[in-house]
Amino acid sequence: MSGYEDKLLKLEEQIVGKRSVLIAFSGGIDSTLLAIIAKRVLGSDHLCVLVNSPLVPKEDVKRALEIAKEYGLNLKVVEHDPLSIPAVKQNAEDRCYHCKKGICRILKEIANEHNIETIMDGTNMSDLGEYRPGTKATSEEGVVHPFIDAGIAKDDIRQIAKDIDLAIWDLPSSACLASRIPYNETIELSMLKIIDEGEAFLHDLDFKRCRLRLHNAGEMGRIEVPEDGFEKLILERDAIVQRLKGLGVQYVALDLNGYQSGSFDKTRGSQIFNG
Repeated sequence: MSGYEDKLLKLEEQIVGKRSVLIAFSGGIDSTLLAIIAKRVLGSDHLCVLVNSPLVPKEDVKRALEIAKEYGLNLKVVEHDPLSIPAVKQNAEDRCYHCKKGICRILKEIANEHNIETIMDGTNMSDLGEYRPGTKATSEEGVVHPFIDAGIAKDDIRQIAKDIDLAIWDLPSSACLASRIPYNETIELSMLKIIDEGEAFLHDLDFKRCRLRLHNAGEMGRIEVPEDGFEKLILERDAIVQRLKGLGVQYVALDLNGYQSGSFDKTRGSQIFNG
């Protein structure tokens, strides 16, 4: 038995011991694989919950709905306004902690309504050691991280997903739209709209791995793409500038450092998750 197959067996053994589970669902590769495995082990005794908000890219919501339909997952979508939480709107460095606390309250309410004892999410071994205040919050609220307990990392998740012919096995990681705004700069709905629509436009131009980061209340948009995409971005410059200026961005810049997941976290140090 290969290494990841042994880990998959451990994952299934964890889930089979539950009467029913609620899965924090986003439509990304991590939560999707967890949901599919849960359905395979528990049948209909699973519930995926997508907490939709202005922080969630519209493309992610659309994909989540499509995936749930394709794989027959039980999905419930609920609306949430995280900007009503002062620490989230003010974009403090622990923003994600407070945001996840709010989401956990919603998940717990739904779990209680459906008599579900266990709430799970797709946090995995690759998330350990990164700045993840949200994971600290979910652990405090009793959310289970079965991938971590089974020793499963991101590469394992992608390999398992590929082996079971999951179409999104190589889907780039996504993140909430607030992560595109510097810490301590107040988050406004108008800024989130610019980021969401701007990145969707870049995706349509086939920049699958990209970020549009806003500075100075949206006055400047800093685009991150992998270095091998620089030439293509320059060729598409006129269309990109026109689109972003149409959204309200005054200055459009290409970050010569290239694509960096969590680039704003790199300016503030690191907080290790030891959950």
